[in-house]
Amino acid sequence: MKHAEKVAPTAAAVSALATLVCCLPVGIAAAAATASLGAIVSGYRSWFLGASAILLAIGIVQISRAQRACGTRTPGSVVILALSATIVSLVALFPQVLAGLIAAWLP
Repeated sequence: MKHAEKVAPTAAAVSALATLVCCLPVGIAAAAATASLGAIVSGYRSWFLGASAILLAIGIVQISRAQRACGTRTPGSVVILALSATIVSLVALFPQVLAGLIAAWLP
C-alpha cells in the first residue's frame, strides 16, 4: 500500500502539467506535433484540472486511511502529496507564468 498512496498525487501533477503542452518550446521537428497536441489539449484543460483535483482528493483519502490503519504516515507520501498539490495549484492559478518558467528552463 505504500506505493499506492503515491500514485494518485503523482498522476494529479502529471495531468495538471499536461495542460501546459501548448506552451512548451521543442525542436522544429516536433513543433507541428506539439502545436496540434496543444490545440487538442487546450479544449480539455478544465477536464484535466478537474481530474487533477479528484486525484489529489484520492491521495488525501489514501494517506488519511493509512494514518488510521497504521498509526503513521510515510514522510515520502506526504512530501509527494504536498508537491503535487503545489504543482496543481500553480497550474490552475498561474498557467502562463508557469509555462514561461518551464520554457525558460528547457533548452
